[in-house]
Amino acid sequence: MAKLEQTLTEMLTPAVEALGFELLGIEFVRAGKHSTLRVYIDHPDGITVDHCADVSHQISAVLDVEDPISSEYNLEVSSPGMDRPLFKEAHYAQVVGEVVSVRLRMPMDNRRNFKGQVTACENGTLSMEVDGEVFQLAIANIEKGNLVPSFD
Repeated sequence: MAKLEQTLTEMLTPAVEALGFELLGIEFVRAGKHSTLRVYIDHPDGITVDHCADVSHQISAVLDVEDPISSEYNLEVSSPGMDRPLFKEAHYAQVVGEVVSVRLRMPMDNRRNFKGQVTACENGTLSMEVDGEVFQLAIANIEKGNLVPSFD
């Protein structure tokens, strides 16, 4: 996780949890004046548009006071959706047996993108079976990870 995302996660988690939601993770997509701060929230009963609006209002207040981002940006609060983003080791551990897609920060075996079934996740290592071959990927080296929806 990048330093800014880590700082924002630590800053915003108490505000999100105070409303009864889990802060799954944060993405900051830099694009000049069109940058986006995307905050993913979850709840066992699901997420509604009203939940997103409530969390947006709450964290906007925190961001206005703390002002951790010096450039202009748009704030988006979202449910994880079917292609749930995976941010933490615990998220990968919850999807053992499922298919995920990950992009690495630093290439491994001359590749950065992997898509396959999670076979294990422990001690900071994600084990994935990709095209019949098992790869051991360091969670710390994963730039982006998502669950691949299954329509069985």
